[in-house]
Amino acid sequence: MTPEQRKRIVARHSDSLLRHGHSPNALYWSTREIQELHFELLCDIGIQSGDSLLDVGCGFGDLKAYLARAGIEVDYQGVDLSPHLIEKGRTLYPAINLFEGDLFDFNPAPLSFDYVMLSGALNEPMKDGGAYARNVIRRMYESCRQGLAFNLLNAEHEWTANRFDLQSFLPQEMLAFCQGLGAQCRLHDDYLDNVFTLYLQR
Repeated sequence: MTPEQRKRIVARHSDSLLRHGHSPNALYWSTREIQELHFELLCDIGIQSGDSLLDVGCGFGDLKAYLARAGIEVDYQGVDLSPHLIEKGRTLYPAINLFEGDLFDFNPAPLSFDYVMLSGALNEPMKDGGAYARNVIRRMYESCRQGLAFNLLNAEHEWTANRFDLQSFLPQEMLAFCQGLGAQCRLHDDYLDNVFTLYLQR
């Protein structure tokens, strides 16, 4: 990720936070129901109380609150590039650990978390053919002991694929990439037209 791309992402989220405050709209989710649908699908990988979790592109840290409401208490750490989202998250959830930066700044050790999750954080167009996204996925998988779950925008959806301000991917291509990492993989692409979820388990 270039310095210019970082600045653009930080500026976009700073603006959306000013406009929307603590809400899914500030993270570019259309509704809380859609945000939590993604949380539900990610958690279907099998996370349980007592597991450790790294949330990449964590925003405010709302995934931790969602899990707590579901009765799943995890050792949670979140990382997000936006200092404004991290600052707000620390105010909202003072008991959780949030780190400002991207995954490579955070630099997790191999096999350091039971689970790693990412929701909506690889939608920014990098104009690199998806290389940065694949590097993030690879590093997330290296960092998990049990599994990785993440979602991406679906390039088979015409409107999404034609958006210059969004990055989308072909589900079967990303499934093949993830299988190439040596993971046991599942693809879930039948819940919304423009997004899909992948599960990688060891």
